[in-house]
Amino acid sequence: MRYRTLGHSGLQVSEIGFGCSALGGPAFSSESGHAIGRAPLDEDAALDGLRIALEAGVNHFDNADIYGYGRAERLLGRGLSEFGHLSGPNRDRLVIASKVGHHRGTAPHAFTPFNIRRQCEQSLTNLGLDHIDLYYLHHAGFAPDDQPGNLTDAAGTMHELLAEGKIRAIGQSGYTIEDFERTVPVLRPAAAQSWGSMIRTAFIERAGPLASLLAAHDCSFIAFSPLGQGLLLDKFDPDNPPQFDDGDLRRNIPMFSHEQLTALKPKLEALKERFGGTVEDLASAACRYVLAHDHVAGVIPGFRNESQARCNLRAATDDPFTSEDLAFCRELFGTD
Repeated sequence: MRYRTLGHSGLQVSEIGFGCSALGGPAFSSESGHAIGRAPLDEDAALDGLRIALEAGVNHFDNADIYGYGRAERLLGRGLSEFGHLSGPNRDRLVIASKVGHHRGTAPHAFTPFNIRRQCEQSLTNLGLDHIDLYYLHHAGFAPDDQPGNLTDAAGTMHELLAEGKIRAIGQSGYTIEDFERTVPVLRPAAAQSWGSMIRTAFIERAGPLASLLAAHDCSFIAFSPLGQGLLLDKFDPDNPPQFDDGDLRRNIPMFSHEQLTALKPKLEALKERFGGTVEDLASAACRYVLAHDHVAGVIPGFRNESQARCNLRAATDDPFTSEDLAFCRELFGTD
């Protein structure tokens, strides 16, 4: 397993981390009622996947309070405890991430200082930890500056938690370049997180505005969905598009339509011709593509069982992308 330094924090994260959103299972927003979760989960199968990751040297696990409303955090904490990684040298090597921002309880806004602190304490309890290694603001939907939950107050609270030892590094998750342009200079995070894959390249472009911004603030990028939510694994039939369960946020995403799956198919065939035709081959190529960008510290593909864990890990043992590999994929998929 290869490791990279996470911005100015000095933390070392495995290039291949594991995202834990699937560990939360199905879930719905308590405010909008929209699906925000994933498919039903076999917890024992998920723990098998976690064990495989730990044995392979994965030290970075990315979670959030909203994933199953604490279920994903509790399951990760249970597994880390059962496998002996909550104390001693094993714990010291881990970088456990979680996030706050999508669950406000009865507060007027999720980013009020009180709510950030309350959710941090709940995440610590769920995970069974005395500190969170990397704690993110989960989005950039701050309240106006004259209301509770504004950026200045949220940033101040995060730095208080850092000084108190409740967290070891600060992160910012966002969904637009503007999110990061507004927040990074104020929050001063060690990590920024968003989409990053062959089909969503805006945040990982070497010459893009985000790369320059993060370099100026000694901040690394963590890419979620490097496999394109499974689209880059050639696992979906355009003539029989997937039907996702209630509570699965993928249920109404246009990328899984017949039209978009059909358009993607020839690109996947070209990938298979160059990198190999197995799911593991494709997963490795997808992850190594993202990792070939200098400001990226790690990718965090999701997992729900041993098979998916092993699939994610393939990139850790394959050679890094060459400049020719990178150019091939950029030419094939373009940039968004």
